[in-house]
Amino acid sequence: MSKPTLSAAAVRRIEQRYQQFKNELFGLGWISQGSLMRQLPNAWRWTCKVKNKTVTVALSKEQAELYQQAITNHRKLEKILRQMRELSQQVLLGSVPGARKRARSKHREKPLS
Repeated sequence: MSKPTLSAAAVRRIEQRYQQFKNELFGLGWISQGSLMRQLPNAWRWTCKVKNKTVTVALSKEQAELYQQAITNHRKLEKILRQMRELSQQVLLGSVPGARKRARSKHREKPLS
């Protein structure tokens, strides 16, 4: 078995950072995927994928403002989740003993004739 690569102090630091990310998630408001486009004056379009089909919806200016914030929140959510996954991998792979690594075997090439 291989020894853990993270010290207890390192795991605690990672756990603290992970908790900060969890707290950030609680602060997010509404979330939405998609994109927002302004067309003619005071005309807005929200576009997203639903069941592999592109859907476009006309929005008022007020709706567009809400969707813009929701799309921004969704991007923050995805970024936080990526960071949480990275921290999880560090702890899961480095805090407990792992499987013993086998020595590489040397394979001899066989002649083609």
